[in-house]
Amino acid sequence: MIANYGFNATLTARPAMGDQLVDLLLTGLNEGSPGASEHCVVYLVSRSASSPDIVHVTEGWTSEEDHHRIFAGEAAQAIVAQIDGLLAKESEYTDYVPVHGKAAF
Repeated sequence: MIANYGFNATLTARPAMGDQLVDLLLTGLNEGSPGASEHCVVYLVSRSASSPDIVHVTEGWTSEEDHHRIFAGEAAQAIVAQIDGLLAKESEYTDYVPVHGKAAF
């Protein structure tokens, strides 16, 4: 499948809560979670090299509609609800239309 819609999110955890934030975000790859959906073709969780409480999420989806539909579901909303308690400030989002590239793990 090809990513036709995506976004980057920068999340800043409360001090010393970066590990918890990363662990929670990685549950998004569990069976039944958004990142495990066939419509999610890229789900990458990264940390800032200089500040471990800054976490970046890059997602690529088959379509914007698929992304919104999956994120409206219970599994995604449960993760989002838990994320809010770990954040020091509002998350920053940038959406995009993928052109080309590669993601292999």
